[in-house]
Amino acid sequence: METFKKWSGRGLYSRVLCLALYVDLNGPEASTDPDRHSSGTQSPRLSSFVLHSGYLCKTNMAAACTRTLCKVGWSILESPAARRSGPVSYLLGNVGARGSGRAYGTGGSGFRSKLLSGVRGGRLLGCAVLLGGGLGLYQTVKFRVQQHLAEDESKVSGRGLTLTLYQYKTCPFCSKVRAFLDYHGLPYETVEVNPVMRKEIKWSAYRKVPILMVGGDVQLNDSSVIISSLKTYLTSKDKSMSDILLCYPEVKSENDSGKKVTEYFNKYWLMLSEAENAALYPEKGMQKEEMKWRQWADDWLVHLISPNVYRTTDEALASFDYIVREGKFGTYEGFFAKYVGAAAMFIISKRLKSRYNLQDDVRQDLYKAVNDWVTAIGKKRKFMGGDNPNLADLAVFGVLRVMEGLQAFDDMMENTKVKPWYRRMERAALNHEGRK
Repeated sequence: METFKKWSGRGLYSRVLCLALYVDLNGPEASTDPDRHSSGTQSPRLSSFVLHSGYLCKTNMAAACTRTLCKVGWSILESPAARRSGPVSYLLGNVGARGSGRAYGTGGSGFRSKLLSGVRGGRLLGCAVLLGGGLGLYQTVKFRVQQHLAEDESKVSGRGLTLTLYQYKTCPFCSKVRAFLDYHGLPYETVEVNPVMRKEIKWSAYRKVPILMVGGDVQLNDSSVIISSLKTYLTSKDKSMSDILLCYPEVKSENDSGKKVTEYFNKYWLMLSEAENAALYPEKGMQKEEMKWRQWADDWLVHLISPNVYRTTDEALASFDYIVREGKFGTYEGFFAKYVGAAAMFIISKRLKSRYNLQDDVRQDLYKAVNDWVTAIGKKRKFMGGDNPNLADLAVFGVLRVMEGLQAFDDMMENTKVKPWYRRMERAALNHEGRK
């Protein structure tokens, strides 16, 4: 009730609106004893409104306000004072008989009490409030229809997919998958995996992220396989996700260090018919170019991220502060990860610099790689895909995006030519332009 008392001190309209909203939340009996909840026993509906009003969706809030405005307007029109007076005197407020100055002047509390009691302007106020309610109803219906159409479009574009992404938010491979899903407007849920215990994926024999579950029964591993499979599914009209997954066989082997690794055949290929492939890649060389730069993002660009974000001790601490803040860590795990992890990654980044033959100033390698990408796009194209991003655009954007908020990202944007392309990609992903 204190919330409504606070709001109701802002004028006549606010008082009437808040009273009606209070009655609507607490039931008809609230109007006869408005202070019955002030002793500490508050209505569950009122508590829910006070605690969660900031989280109500637009349509529900608009509908509640519209209903309240209609109740207020109808209550004024149906008040005994309004019924006793003629419609003309209410609509005009007896302006001709008593003068417009007295009817609409700043009469203070006397004027407000006259309005409220129906002596002057009651029907005008009621009509105004009803008009506001009608306009609110129109906007509510309009918004609901637009929302319904958007949901239907999303379902059609994704052909009814239910997607759950298991991820580390700051992982560049996970960011690639999110970039693809966002651009194509595919609804999905995310499960943040604890990078230490990884309990969230204990059910999976594949112990890396990202993992994408499709419909709860089909598991997709490896970011490039996920993207190729989804793109094939969205483009092809006669293939199920299970059938598509068979085209990307898993192969386990050992690398030069004796470590077991899992690779996937065909992961940069889309499994399309000749006609579908021609429609997606109308110009010669488009598919080959896309595959080349997707692989470049995985084999080269990704490996420039760690040496750059952990380049100095200060940058390493800032990076792990961001990782802990965005990731899923316990209190002690977060403290340990921030300081011990930052120190470890600072050392590892030096080894990575040696492994990939990077320059002493690793920023120069990042600048060169990004400028090579921009040069490959050229001046005549907005994206590597032409007027719209292709899978290579989404892969490079996803990798670079994980540096946002860090010094390496700011330096890259300032010292390379990537900024215009990057901002176009941001808008394309944010607006789900691939859904069209």
